[in-house]
Amino acid sequence: MIVVKLGGSLSQSDALIKCLNKVEQRYAGSAVVIVPGGGAFADQVRMAQQHWQFNDETAHRMAILAMQQMALLFKGLKNELSIAHTVTDIREQLHQQKTVIWSPDIVELDNAAIKASWDITSDSLAAWLANTLSATELILVKSALIDNNQSLQELTEHNIIDQGFCDFVIQTAFKITVINQQDFSRTSTPMERA
Repeated sequence: MIVVKLGGSLSQSDALIKCLNKVEQRYAGSAVVIVPGGGAFADQVRMAQQHWQFNDETAHRMAILAMQQMALLFKGLKNELSIAHTVTDIREQLHQQKTVIWSPDIVELDNAAIKASWDITSDSLAAWLANTLSATELILVKSALIDNNQSLQELTEHNIIDQGFCDFVIQTAFKITVINQQDFSRTSTPMERA
């Protein structure tokens, strides 16, 4: 089973639909869960928090809503995809051989003790989900250019992936790939990141 996180910034261009098409083409017949980034919706939460100075708990809940809005956008673009809110829902829909978009359930994340912090974004949540589902691979598709010689820690230092990500992938068994959206759209096999 593969988890593919599509960065929210992909929605600023036609890159999003190209990546959704590529997921369909590349993984047809495979068990795939798509994790949406929060994109412009999450950016609005950041700006609102900066202006109103509300706490990180509130911002976290609003950022989860941003991911849910992106899930609806993905579904609007690809109606044949299915939305699931919980790990149980995901497993059931994968069993029915559907390609699933994860629209995270805040209660499930609270029960998993996911910290309310901007250090933990949809990258880390995708890693948590991949681990929880015992995925074989996690692919993070980014709009940023990716230096394939950089480690995950270096990508964190350059703000390509979030600050909490490396903590979520300690001792995980799944393959991790971080790839630029153009490379993802072009290639048949993404490159692995150690």
